[in-house]
Amino acid sequence: MIETPDTGREGAELHPPGASVSAAEVMAWFVREVLPLEVILTHFLRQNRKNKSDVEDLRQEVYLRVCEAANKGIPENTKPFVFTTARNLLIDRVRKEQIVPIEVVSDLDEMKITNDTIGPERTAIARDELRRLQAAIDSLPPRCREVVILGRVEGLTGQEIAARLGVTHQTVSEHLANGIKALAETLHGEQLTLRRKM
Repeated sequence: MIETPDTGREGAELHPPGASVSAAEVMAWFVREVLPLEVILTHFLRQNRKNKSDVEDLRQEVYLRVCEAANKGIPENTKPFVFTTARNLLIDRVRKEQIVPIEVVSDLDEMKITNDTIGPERTAIARDELRRLQAAIDSLPPRCREVVILGRVEGLTGQEIAARLGVTHQTVSEHLANGIKALAETLHGEQLTLRRKM
């Protein structure tokens, strides 16, 4: 849990719901109460978003949503409001992308993301496959695992991986080929052996 300073609006005069709020009042509130949360908001977004390059865009989207809501009425408790907005934005992104990171397989029930087209049996099978894949990835040698994750999970090119790790493109290719082969053997080894015998 992220410890943050108290930035509540104790004793502040609030507009009743539905009352219009001037742009100057929203701006003053934003500068006084939202901007001081920028460091912890950025940290929160980085901790909860795999693609770190999205963080600045996400933060701006949070600011936009917060200001739009404040135009209808400035919230009484700014900090919880900002972080609830950020959390909802992250959930919206996950729903749109339909990507569930392997690391959150154990937290799928907490996310409560539903898809009416997927039945419980298929969901159970998918969870089992993700657990098996995570175990297979964890069993790879460290450098090989890192290359596979960068290439196949994060989608980096061989040259980008080589530059990031300070190795040659050939080394990246070898690690990637060995890693994919090892994953295939681990996940489908018995099936591959049976097919070869047939």
